[in-house]
Amino acid sequence: MFKRSILAAGAALLVAAPIAAPAAPARSETIVLAGGCFWGMEGTFEHVKGVTGVTSGYAGGSAGDATYDMVSTERTGHAEAIRVTFDPGKVSLGDILGVYFVVAHDPTQKNGQYPDEGPSYRSAVFPQNPVQQAFVAAYIKNLNSRAPYKGRVATRIESGGFYPAETYHQDFMRKNPTHPYIQRWDVPRVKKLKGTYPALYRDW
Repeated sequence: MFKRSILAAGAALLVAAPIAAPAAPARSETIVLAGGCFWGMEGTFEHVKGVTGVTSGYAGGSAGDATYDMVSTERTGHAEAIRVTFDPGKVSLGDILGVYFVVAHDPTQKNGQYPDEGPSYRSAVFPQNPVQQAFVAAYIKNLNSRAPYKGRVATRIESGGFYPAETYHQDFMRKNPTHPYIQRWDVPRVKKLKGTYPALYRDW
């Protein structure tokens, strides 16, 4: 009788306090985007809901010469770029590319963006897997087929490593909101993001 009571009490405890199921693993995807100075690109994507991290850096080229001084010589093959990490359950790759092509930069400019000129400021996407590669290629083809782009998209699909930039470049817009360059070229991008994709926008 005592043993039966113990078993009954244990069963009651299991019903009252069931073992919690393990949490579903967090979903995360990464893509590397180049489109001019990484300060504004980074600051724009930090305002996108579902983006969990943005890192400024250099894409393409080799690790040995991935420094700001060397990349600025335009002889290393790198592009200033950002690595965007996002939760595809909250923001799709299509949304990320929409922000990239419509808001974050001008994809019709070749080897430069706004006041910055040279291959290190080119428009390029560095897919991180074959699925992304196919999706980006189809996205660019679609853009090129309609106004206002109509065959003028200069964005290249490239491969190569990503190398984080120096610490002082990280979160530059957030840390230096009154910097003249930020005010002239980058603040308008954030305002355009809010106006064009209000459902994707978030404040810092």
